[in-house]
Amino acid sequence: MVEKVITLDNISLIDFLGVENHNIREVAAAFPMSKIISRGNEIRIKGTTPEISRISTILDSLMEHYQKYGKITHENVQNYISHSGQPASGASAPVVPDDDEVIVYGNKGVVVRARTDNQKRLVEAAEKHDLVFAIGPAGTGKTYTAVAIAVRALKNKEVKKIIITRPAVEAGENLGFLPGDLKEKIDPYLRPIYDALDDMIPAEKLKFYEENRIIEIAPLAYMRGRTLNNAFILLDEAQNTTSMQMKMFLTRMGPTSKAIITGDRSQIDLPNKQKSGLIESVDILKNIKGIAFVELDGRDVVRHRLVREIITAYDKAGQ
Repeated sequence: MVEKVITLDNISLIDFLGVENHNIREVAAAFPMSKIISRGNEIRIKGTTPEISRISTILDSLMEHYQKYGKITHENVQNYISHSGQPASGASAPVVPDDDEVIVYGNKGVVVRARTDNQKRLVEAAEKHDLVFAIGPAGTGKTYTAVAIAVRALKNKEVKKIIITRPAVEAGENLGFLPGDLKEKIDPYLRPIYDALDDMIPAEKLKFYEENRIIEIAPLAYMRGRTLNNAFILLDEAQNTTSMQMKMFLTRMGPTSKAIITGDRSQIDLPNKQKSGLIESVDILKNIKGIAFVELDGRDVVRHRLVREIITAYDKAGQ
């Protein structure tokens, strides 16, 4: 008899192990000659070398499945058990049908997909270009879709980190008068980002990512002086950047970075005489090969139906 220990790092134990460890008990039932014990975030396997190898393969597959889809079902467990005895070169049936429109399988089974034609164009543009501008009114899914694209890149190990930033409070980022430390000052302005991440990454794993700076969320001013390599960088609410801030952000990209810039031309909060860095950059960069521009409109609004009508009414009023 030999023993092997598998550690479940950054995994929601209840989602992975199942209620009362039901998922692991199913695996154990398939291998009665071996002993499988789950304690905390460790799974101990005792048995013969061939059986331990098969059990390890099943658990590795289940962990990969969980990382991709965010949940483990009874059918998933049985599927991996039944296919564990196939030769390595053998084809196994897919556990979950692929959907070309799915961007990422999120937390607790949330499926994040491109829901409109322009959201699909945004996903396609991000796959083909290292820098993408996504411009459109509120409720068109710019930020949510961009975050999902970045999370997918991280899950697929295409990048090593995600960096999300936006101008805080106003373009000048005057945070000093607000109470609390830096996190307490900026959290209200970054809440939409956290809401999106909460849908896509389990709480324990998101905490781990933040503590280890695999996911960074910070005001734009804190990007100055950095070179961001092997990262997916998102600049949200870019209409409120100044010209200098936009240039500073665009020049942070390292040779292995990708970036999405989102903004809304109709919600510029800069002083009247100050030109938006987003508007200016679109004009300056429009002819550079390798940069994509995706325009979203009222047809892409995925919030309450009234939001679409409100946007249309304001457009007609010229505001």
